[in-house]
Amino acid sequence: MSANPALRAGSGAPPPRHVAVIMDGNRRWAQARGLPVALGHRAGADAARRTIEAAIGSGVSWLTLFAFSSENWGRPADEVQELTALLRHYLRAEVAQLTKEGVRLRVIGDRGRFGEETLRAIDAAEQRTEGGLRLNLTVALSYGARAEILSAARSAAAAAARGELDPDTLDEAGFASRLFTAGMPDPDLIIRTSGEQRISNFLLWQAAYAELVFLPGLWPDFGVTDFNAALTDYAARERRFGARIG
Repeated sequence: MSANPALRAGSGAPPPRHVAVIMDGNRRWAQARGLPVALGHRAGADAARRTIEAAIGSGVSWLTLFAFSSENWGRPADEVQELTALLRHYLRAEVAQLTKEGVRLRVIGDRGRFGEETLRAIDAAEQRTEGGLRLNLTVALSYGARAEILSAARSAAAAAARGELDPDTLDEAGFASRLFTAGMPDPDLIIRTSGEQRISNFLLWQAAYAELVFLPGLWPDFGVTDFNAALTDYAARERRFGARIG
């Protein structure tokens, strides 16, 4: 796929390096149609596939999808079971296509809460796609940003207690290296669907200077047009990173 020409016109700005997406609205999409919630999640998986294709076509290098939050474990047991089963199916069914498209998959979050079957599927998908150079796809599963930051703080504290780290030398880069996203660039753009205007415990540290785009549509309806519209919005903004320009 070639880069999206619409983003090259006008401002001439390159696409964001890293786009993160809060995929919200599966339940409401299903309920509005009188369908089981499980079908909403399956439609959401199709939207994720379209988004990966849109990212590749637009020249985005990093794409992070917020698929399952740590709070989602509190949902009804049958819904959680359906979600984890869908995750395993997606990992097994899509890994060949991801490999073919040059997509490298990584999973971040608290893996310990998943069962052995799901963990094996995650490990196998990551290993099979590790050679991908076209798009770095990160899927946040059982993820919560506060827990991530707390884990990094504990890691730094433990290193200091062992005498391996002088707390006075710990800087932002050193702290970031202890987060789940170590080695990844911070997101330039965060997109959220469903009309909600909040980031819901997602990439709190990493989103310090991200541009935010909130879209009214529900996630299962999200497609290439929506992705490109968000990138066009991003291209029209002037990023200041807290500095005064001019």
